[in-house]
Amino acid sequence: MDIDDAAEDARPSQVAAALIDRRGVVVGWSRAAERLVERPAAEVLRRSVLRLLTDPEAAHAGRLPDSGTTTLRCGSGKTVPVRYRVDGLRNPAFSLVLAVAADQAAESERDAALSRALLGQDSIGFVLRDADLAVVRSNLTRGAFAGPPLPVGSRLSDVMHPADAAGVEAALRGVLETGAPLAAHEQRVRSARPPYGEWSLSVSAMRTQDARGRPTGVAVLFTDATEHWQAERRRELRHRAAADIGGTLDIGRTAQDIVDTLVPDFADVAWVDLADAVLTGDEPPKTFGGGDLHLRRTAVRSADGPWPPGLLQPGEPVPPFPDLPVIRELQEGRTIVTDREALARGLTAAHLRLAVPEGGHSMITAPLFARGLVLGLVAAWRTDLPEPFEEGDTALLAEIAAHSALGVDNARRYTREHRAAVTLQRRLLPQACTSTRVMETTGVYRPASGGAEIGGDWFDAIELPSLRTALVVGDVTGHGLHATATMGRLRTAVQTLADLELTPDELLAHLDDLVFRLAGEADPAQRDVVGATCLVAVHDPVAGRCTMAAAGHPPPLLALPDGQVAEVATRPGPPLGVGSLPFEATTVDVPPGSVLALYTDGLLQRYGTDLGATTRDLTSRLAQAQSTGGDLTAIAQALMAGSGTRPPRDDAAVLLARPSPLEAGSVADWEFPADPRAVASAREAATGQLAEWGLEGNAFATELIVSELVTNAVRYAGGPVGLRMIRDEVLFCEVTDPSNTQPRMRRARTGDEGGRGLFLVAQLSRRWGSRYGQTGKTIWVEQEPAE
Repeated sequence: MDIDDAAEDARPSQVAAALIDRRGVVVGWSRAAERLVERPAAEVLRRSVLRLLTDPEAAHAGRLPDSGTTTLRCGSGKTVPVRYRVDGLRNPAFSLVLAVAADQAAESERDAALSRALLGQDSIGFVLRDADLAVVRSNLTRGAFAGPPLPVGSRLSDVMHPADAAGVEAALRGVLETGAPLAAHEQRVRSARPPYGEWSLSVSAMRTQDARGRPTGVAVLFTDATEHWQAERRRELRHRAAADIGGTLDIGRTAQDIVDTLVPDFADVAWVDLADAVLTGDEPPKTFGGGDLHLRRTAVRSADGPWPPGLLQPGEPVPPFPDLPVIRELQEGRTIVTDREALARGLTAAHLRLAVPEGGHSMITAPLFARGLVLGLVAAWRTDLPEPFEEGDTALLAEIAAHSALGVDNARRYTREHRAAVTLQRRLLPQACTSTRVMETTGVYRPASGGAEIGGDWFDAIELPSLRTALVVGDVTGHGLHATATMGRLRTAVQTLADLELTPDELLAHLDDLVFRLAGEADPAQRDVVGATCLVAVHDPVAGRCTMAAAGHPPPLLALPDGQVAEVATRPGPPLGVGSLPFEATTVDVPPGSVLALYTDGLLQRYGTDLGATTRDLTSRLAQAQSTGGDLTAIAQALMAGSGTRPPRDDAAVLLARPSPLEAGSVADWEFPADPRAVASAREAATGQLAEWGLEGNAFATELIVSELVTNAVRYAGGPVGLRMIRDEVLFCEVTDPSNTQPRMRRARTGDEGGRGLFLVAQLSRRWGSRYGQTGKTIWVEQEPAE
């Protein structure tokens, strides 16, 4: 470092000055010179400056060289090495000698070297700011570092985005006021003027002070960590995409997860367009080129909040596109980066309004490509984010789109299976509401909100002879098409067994055998999951009772007309498919106006996990709904609503039944001994009752039917013999005897004296049949009332 730099960079109070004439005589002496040489002005003035030198050669030369290093003799006898420079003045008779201690000059030289090194860096930024945080010195004056240039005198707000400038200024103010340095502080910076962009800087700052220790400004050092920040941001985005996308089997939710992942960290505006066929679970058409791509806007997201009204709105079809190269590249599975100007060259103004958001300057588009099919596309725009999409963003979106496509395809295939299962389930379930003169029923089925959803829950209301009704509710193990198909087989079996008029416990025993066989037919890996629970109840309106049996199924609830609601104390057997264990029947009075609620365990889960608490909640809800006097549909909906505290994870079915009273005098019954003379008494009783009901037109047929049935009972079964007649929309005639022998109709030969009884009964009636009780059997006959 030369004496010019030393004198310039040293503190002014440390630079000694002496004014000498042509002869080298000192005519002026500064206070700094007095301190440096420890000689007052009176001792030096009017004497040669050479007398202060310790170097005899310089003293004998007769003049002081223009610059250099020398040693001065101090007044205390010590010596001090100095660096000096002699400057000529406008008056040639005098010269100015400036000197500084050599060690201070060396320090200033090192400081200057450090300053030159910092100011010459192109990978480390250096900015010296004054107390107002204005730039004093910087190596960014010509934009040699990332970001815009920082000319001398500029402030933070002149080159940074206002929000970023406020944050940086607050941090530097803290350094200036407290003196505590800032070390490796991560700071995001967006440029307020060209070149626009966003950077991540690692900033360190320390306070500068004058000789008296007063703050003079802040020295700032920073390095560009943008590349590392972008790599970390992309890694986090990949991780979030892997965690958040594809976790649901709902197509719309999966598409929304895609745009929620991209905005606002990757882009300012994003959307997902899916093929119409994909939304319904089918495979998309294989198209190539422009035209109608059969796409629909499925999910959108804007960093500014509401979706811009000028863009294509969610749910709207994507209009036909011209045959552009970018369309073909997307259909080939490529990810495309473009901008507004490039799109304007190929699209109409109408297309641009729908496809380009306000302020959009860079666009990236990737196809959702899975199993050789283009399911749709994901597109993103940058509007507020200043930097355009680059190669790293292309690779990132391509990776996210590939992962997302698998999620969309899984959701599509589930939607197809779910739709098939729903269709099958709905076709297999009976009519939701039924109503006869003696029974009103309403059934409701609700799939679960997650998982496979559609399962094997079912209900049924089967009309039986003599105004009786079979009520059935069941739950097949598992979900999906397999469970639905198994449910259909069980429901068919229940209807067939119900037509045989078996008692509920017998019916479940036969159904248990069927499930056991189904398990044997299943794949060995699935045999343990083939099973079901079921509850069967048969209501007899004449007796006002309901007989029921359960196979591992929750007991029903009974709401009486007086408002009392209680759980029916059934004796449930094991679930269907266990085999070898009996089922027990329970009989309970069900007066007209009561509501009998049969349900699956999925309904209880809608109220919580504690079985006792959920049953109490369900009972309370039924009592409340029953007290309002609402119809069965409203009561069923109220029960199915649950507590609302948690989403249901299992499908649920509920069947409500409300018996109606029989018309007074519509039932007549008698009992006769096993005596042939009882046949005539039975005929007389039947015809008399028909006359009382005004059904004389049925008298002839009824006499023959009663005569044949009672005769067979007296002859083959013994007594007592019961006769019951029920008047309704049809005329029922029942004969009960203590025998368990199955009646059979046969064709009598010409010479036979008997064997024509049941044949006559069949010819005179609409239909006939028999059922068995605990002891004996009942043969019933239906007739159309004669007008």
